[in-house]
Amino acid sequence: MKIVVIGGTGLIGSNVVSHLSEHGHNAVAASPSSGVNALTGEGLADVLEGADVVVDVANSPSFADDAVMNFFQTATGNLLAAEAAAGVGHHVALSIVGADRLPASGYLRAKVAQEKLIVDSGIPYSIVRATQFLEFAKGIADSATEGNTVRLSPAVFQPGAAAEVAAQVARAAAEKPLNGIREVAGPERLGLDEWIGRVLAANNDPREVVTDETAPYFGAVFTGTELAPGDGAVILQTSLDEWLKQNVQN
Repeated sequence: MKIVVIGGTGLIGSNVVSHLSEHGHNAVAASPSSGVNALTGEGLADVLEGADVVVDVANSPSFADDAVMNFFQTATGNLLAAEAAAGVGHHVALSIVGADRLPASGYLRAKVAQEKLIVDSGIPYSIVRATQFLEFAKGIADSATEGNTVRLSPAVFQPGAAAEVAAQVARAAAEKPLNGIREVAGPERLGLDEWIGRVLAANNDPREVVTDETAPYFGAVFTGTELAPGDGAVILQTSLDEWLKQNVQN
């Protein structure tokens, strides 16, 4: 099959392309660097010619509320219109576990809007909702740092390795459309404070993690299981300790 991966040069996209290529598919990495821009529509008609499946793992360059909503609504609308014109039979999108349970987050509101466009498009689809990636631990810590202190919520996460998430996205692309949502998650439930604290400690990072139930997570305050998966999720294999053995930076 010809499978076009929008955002195909990023962390997830490049892994999706590799997985699909290894299984004999004609996987095409599409991104602005290759002349394909879903936000402007540039290059979409050409790259989608003859495509059987489109995988969308592109991300907004800005997480500001208005900018991220504009990105996902505009880019997804352009992409779905181009797919309909090209006769693409399956749209696969990467989304976030619990996106609809945390409306205080502008980013998650935008992902919900993206999902609605996909569901309403009439194109057969598969939405893969993933938990946060283990690879984003440092970015989360940096966003919550004041001086030498990292204030983090005890909210429950189930982070997974990006390469394993990408494998699940590739799997969805190679299979028949779900016309629904599949959740994928890491094997361990961890408080955000515990998760990030263990990563910083493993890297001999001197910052101190302080548990703070009022600490926002990218603009939203929560302390429960809103972003943890439900029953029936696909559980990935790599634990935090296993990931740290391969990714400690010191």
